[in-house]
Amino acid sequence: MKIEVPEQKKLIHTTVIQIRWGDMDAMGHVNNTLYFRYMEAARIQMLDEIGYGVNPDGEGFVIANAFCNFIRQLEYPGDVIVKSYVGAVGRSSFDTYHELLRTDTGEMVHANGGATVVWLDFRAQKTAPMPESLRQWLTSP
Repeated sequence: MKIEVPEQKKLIHTTVIQIRWGDMDAMGHVNNTLYFRYMEAARIQMLDEIGYGVNPDGEGFVIANAFCNFIRQLEYPGDVIVKSYVGAVGRSSFDTYHELLRTDTGEMVHANGGATVVWLDFRAQKTAPMPESLRQWLTSP
């Protein structure tokens, strides 16, 4: 079953990740688990760049769910462009969507996926409202 990525989303970040030799499996293509790692690396880099990096002693994001649609194989050598988008933004969560493309194949999408990220008070182990400045950054035009 393919999960659809909504049309209503805003591009918020782009990064390039090198495909490593060790990312491939016995079948000679990037192992499916690495697609999730590429999306995670892009999400963490984006949050670090805007000042909301990982802070296990305070508040920050956790993943509530994640999905990936595998469209075309990725293979070594090469670089993956991860385009990150934001969809619905709530009080304590927002939806992210990602497109994975190779730098050498133009706009050909090899995979797309996403995750719902939730703002959490790590000490209380409960959701909390995300900072207003972050919500404004996510929803600004």
